[in-house]
Amino acid sequence: MTASVDALDPVRAELLRAARASADAVRDRARADAAETLRAARAMAEDLLAHARDLGTAEGIACVERERVRAVQDAWAAELVVRAEVYTELRCAVREGVRRALMEGAVPQARLAGTARALLGTEARVTAAEGGGVTAEASGRRVDLSADALADRALNRLGARAETLWEP
Repeated sequence: MTASVDALDPVRAELLRAARASADAVRDRARADAAETLRAARAMAEDLLAHARDLGTAEGIACVERERVRAVQDAWAAELVVRAEVYTELRCAVREGVRRALMEGAVPQARLAGTARALLGTEARVTAAEGGGVTAEASGRRVDLSADALADRALNRLGARAETLWEP
């Protein structure tokens, strides 16, 4: 038997060839579009990653700076606490030294009483201070020449020179 030749076979074949060519072209364009979309997405991802990396670096630097500042502040606070302790110890030692000097007669009690009267007048009521020295009152005014007051005044007169206590 012979296959029947249909007059439309060449048309069908041409339509099928054209459809395949069109499908191949659409598929090629789709592949090219997909490749371009993928390339653009990868480029955008790389840009975003670089930007995130830059932001992370900047945040890290800022965090390190905050920590550095906090460490400096903590160190300064610790130093101030130690300075206060040392100054308190020095103050106690100076007070004790002045008390000892007054008890040993380095400055006679009568001389301190005379100084108090010179400051307040002869009517001043002078009393011996606990720990050495004197206090005096007259006309609502008061003078403290006790051992502790004399020691504190001596330390206060150091003024800015007290900073030399903290120098190496």
